[in-house]
Amino acid sequence: MLKGKHIVLGISGGIAAYKSAYLLRLLIKKGAEVQVVITPNGKEFITPATLAALSGKPVVSDFFTANTGEWHSHVDLGLWADLMVIAPATACTIGKMAHGIADNMLITTYLSAKEPVMIAPAMDLDMWKHPSTQDNITLLKRRGNIIIEPKSGELASGLVGKGRMEEPDKIVEAIESFFAKSQSLRDKKILITAGPTYENIDPVRFIGNYSSGKMGFAIAEECAVRGGQVTLITGPVALTTPQYENIKRIKVISAKEMHAACMENFTHNDIIILAAAVADYAPDYVAEKKIKREGVEDMVIHLVKNPDIAATLGSRKLSGQIMVGFALETDNELENALKKLNKKNLDWIVLNSLRDAEAGFMKDTNKITMISSHGQLIPFDLKSKRTVAKDIIDTILTQK
Repeated sequence: MLKGKHIVLGISGGIAAYKSAYLLRLLIKKGAEVQVVITPNGKEFITPATLAALSGKPVVSDFFTANTGEWHSHVDLGLWADLMVIAPATACTIGKMAHGIADNMLITTYLSAKEPVMIAPAMDLDMWKHPSTQDNITLLKRRGNIIIEPKSGELASGLVGKGRMEEPDKIVEAIESFFAKSQSLRDKKILITAGPTYENIDPVRFIGNYSSGKMGFAIAEECAVRGGQVTLITGPVALTTPQYENIKRIKVISAKEMHAACMENFTHNDIIILAAAVADYAPDYVAEKKIKREGVEDMVIHLVKNPDIAATLGSRKLSGQIMVGFALETDNELENALKKLNKKNLDWIVLNSLRDAEAGFMKDTNKITMISSHGQLIPFDLKSKRTVAKDIIDTILTQK
């Protein structure tokens, strides 16, 4: 599972740093290629010579090599790695990660990381329990970092409690589980819609909504990371397509165009996730030229129904296909979501409410409840949309 994987191993300055040598050795034995990045304080607990001997690579600690002035590029490390693992992560390092205090090579590498990040905390029990540490851990989780919880036991202070870094073999198991999950959509084809639709009034005006497309794009990226072949049908958004060869983007403007693109691509997909905020209505007449206000006191726009993409696809759903819809509600949230789930023949519906200040349109975070056609109701806490995407995919793959 780890053969050929590129892993950045970050080591910060705690007594548990001695375990990092065992962790490094296990990763190398599993076939991983590991680059160690260590903080200045980390070198007080374990020597770079030991780590370099085990990894077969020079250890990176400083921004520049003192004798030659050679620059160590944290950006290049972020692009090279498939995963970053920080073990041990002290309270100091966790605080710097949470608040972007880029004063050493480990933190700058973390801030440049394009890959997922695992964090294995290690500290005394009172430091672990302190509200500032717990707030930082919550913030890092919300941003999508994976926390490998510390264990209870005898600590360096002589006290007994929670704060011991997880054992290296268990961390390796977590890493292998991560990479196994990353292939959970291999050989699967996924159709995803994202963003708003714009319904033209004239050549310069339209009826639309506030959707940014962030949720749909996060889902597309998560599916691509897991090995899926993704067709991403997007309304007009400012987002660029995630840089994955297995994402094909189709750009549309109106609900009718999105409907046509979905119909064309529907049948050969295993999973359909309809995250777009599609306009329910469109003007029945589009002016050929810009409508002028002169001489017109009031303007009346007559709207007609757009095709219902979810209902159309739901009525044609093939055996084995999984269909997921979204419901953004302002009132009677659960009741309205259940009606949509059943009426449109969906397997799952993702409910979020505009009553949640940090959820919904144009936000980087979301708070959802997933509801299945079998009556399961699974609520989630407020999280980054990138992490919400993981929760959605995990749920539809594991819950039956």
